[in-house]
Amino acid sequence: MARCIGGNKIEIVPYECPTMEPVICANGKDPVLVYDYYHCCQHYECDCECEGWGDPHYITFDGKYYSYQGNCTYYLMKEITPMHGLEILIENVHCDPTEDVSCPRALIVNYGAQSIKLINFNLGGRPDLKAFKNEDVENLRLPYWKDGVKVMSTNINLVLEILRLNVVVKFGRTGFSINLPYKYFGGNTQGHCGTCSNNQDDDCRLPSGTVAENCGVMADDWLLKKDKGKTGCIPKRTPPQKPCKQNPDSVCELLKDPSGAFAECHSQISPDNFYKGCVFDSCYVHNRAVECTSLETYAAACAEIGICIDWRKYTNICASNCPSGKIYKSCGPADQPSCEDNPNDPVMNYTTEGCYCPEGMKLFSKESNICVKSCGCLDPNGKPREFNETFEYKCQACVCDESTKTVICKPKTCPPAALPRCMDPGFVLVNQTDPSNPCCNVHVCQCQSHACPDINMNCDVGFMPNISVPEGKCCPESTCEPKRVCVLNDAEYQPDSSVPGQKCENCFCSSSSSSGGLMEIKCEKQQCKETCRRGFEYKKPNSDDCCGTCVQTHCVFIVNGNETLLKEGETWSPPENKCESKTCVKNGETLTVTSKQIICPAFQESNCKNDTIQTAANGCCKICVEKEKACSLVSRTTPINYNGCQSELNMPSCEGSCDTFTKYSDAAGAMEHSCSCCKERRASNRTVTLACNDGAHVQFTYVHVEECGCGHTECTTPAALHVRRKRRFTLQ
Repeated sequence: MARCIGGNKIEIVPYECPTMEPVICANGKDPVLVYDYYHCCQHYECDCECEGWGDPHYITFDGKYYSYQGNCTYYLMKEITPMHGLEILIENVHCDPTEDVSCPRALIVNYGAQSIKLINFNLGGRPDLKAFKNEDVENLRLPYWKDGVKVMSTNINLVLEILRLNVVVKFGRTGFSINLPYKYFGGNTQGHCGTCSNNQDDDCRLPSGTVAENCGVMADDWLLKKDKGKTGCIPKRTPPQKPCKQNPDSVCELLKDPSGAFAECHSQISPDNFYKGCVFDSCYVHNRAVECTSLETYAAACAEIGICIDWRKYTNICASNCPSGKIYKSCGPADQPSCEDNPNDPVMNYTTEGCYCPEGMKLFSKESNICVKSCGCLDPNGKPREFNETFEYKCQACVCDESTKTVICKPKTCPPAALPRCMDPGFVLVNQTDPSNPCCNVHVCQCQSHACPDINMNCDVGFMPNISVPEGKCCPESTCEPKRVCVLNDAEYQPDSSVPGQKCENCFCSSSSSSGGLMEIKCEKQQCKETCRRGFEYKKPNSDDCCGTCVQTHCVFIVNGNETLLKEGETWSPPENKCESKTCVKNGETLTVTSKQIICPAFQESNCKNDTIQTAANGCCKICVEKEKACSLVSRTTPINYNGCQSELNMPSCEGSCDTFTKYSDAAGAMEHSCSCCKERRASNRTVTLACNDGAHVQFTYVHVEECGCGHTECTTPAALHVRRKRRFTLQ
């Protein structure tokens, strides 16, 4: 090396490199060989890697494991003495609103004037990863490369690299890793990820510089200043203490299976911390997909030392969910090859799992996410095109030009077309797209209903208009179609209804159609009914009538269930009761039966002389030769007239002498009078039927004397003698 010795002289002296001492890395990683400040001698250093996953579990830069469930924004890494302008924040949220544990939702990398936020919008399934810059609303178009910062996506992880510092930050479904070179950050970090000093004893460093006994306690103090006092950002110094109920079919056992998928890596990196975090997640997180993060993080750590493990095929819940057209690889370049690769561009030399193009294919561009076999152009629809390939786009003839590697389009030309003449009603000349050549227009005769003439809707009686558009026509036409009716004298008749016809004919509208389409009127000669019921006789018709009529000749009534006939004026009585009779009388043109019942006068055998009792001439009442005229029951025929209805009744009365006298009483010294009257002793109400002039009958009730006798009464001086007359009742 050169050394200035004065006098404008330089002395060249040999520089002896110290003996390289072996280094054991506290984080279990292999040490790396680096040059010293003069870039002359080499020595071993332990680069720093901080990992976090699950709900969440941390392994610090120096390999210390702890868990912390804060659900706010914290410092993951912050320089103790600002040198490179780098700090990294973590934004934790509850994995599930019903649970107390939290998961990493975003990392914020602040470097120089740039602030890049890597965020996962779907913690419970297929990751929805986006990157934002400086609080912009629109997410970055990946890959992003500016001012020494590069961001790539593998569909499973986002990878950010700071090229000058060899810093690599990876953020995925629910986990992250931060790789820092020791030569830039050794002993100069603090936060959740510890001190990067290759000594776990000072990893739980507080902002004050003191060291806490427990990193879970330390983590509370690295809350972002703007979140202090924020609702929900309370210290989480005590981890969940609920009894552990590990899922019986948990995938955690894959980590420690000595003959399983991860067995090859066990000798290089211990799975203990990852297994511990996986069991914790299985106990306290309902979403089983969180268990996968422990396996993802361990597999990523193994991949960094060259051990690639295709572990996802051993589980049912940790699917890669690659999009169509891509395949899953457990180890692949974060910076995937594409048609836009430039050998002069820096390449991100970092291996990670992700979704890659199949063998023999590459990305069309870094941004397109489309895999192609050969490079060319991307058409306006985003479809890859090979060089010199021709295609049509929006009526333009396009070609993928190899010299410019762009799509060049020119408008298509259309052939000239003759104008048609539109002759039929309703057709109008219009300009429209040619069906055989959608890029060109043609003139055609198009049907437009507003151009059609009015339609005549009038039809004859029995017909109705039918509107239809004939094939090949534009405008509707009206035709008169017959209804299902009969027509006579401009009147419509429904089927089975009566229709006026000729004399002595019965006409009706049939259900069969005639030659004109209307229903046919059918007529039949009227059939006369000449059979009459009992008591009637058929009388032949006059010249003006079609049929004769049945004329009544007898009265008909029922006796003991049999019909009995009586001629006009003829009377009939039942043999066993001569007091009743029925007479056939004519009332207008109708013969009707009137009934009559004889009411016999009161009859007392005690008033009769012996052997003189006999039946009267009417065959109903009893008569006899009476004894002397003492007080007795006398029967007389009495006419009854009531409201124009009348009849004659044998109405009994009391007549005869009683013991009446006047004599001197010696005891009284005066005349003594004794009067006795012949009057009724027993009587009852009786009802009879009166015949009226209009042929009707009414009921009439009177007092009927049944027994007579002498009864005492007061004696009075008669004013005059009364002339005895034959009684006659007239009732109003």
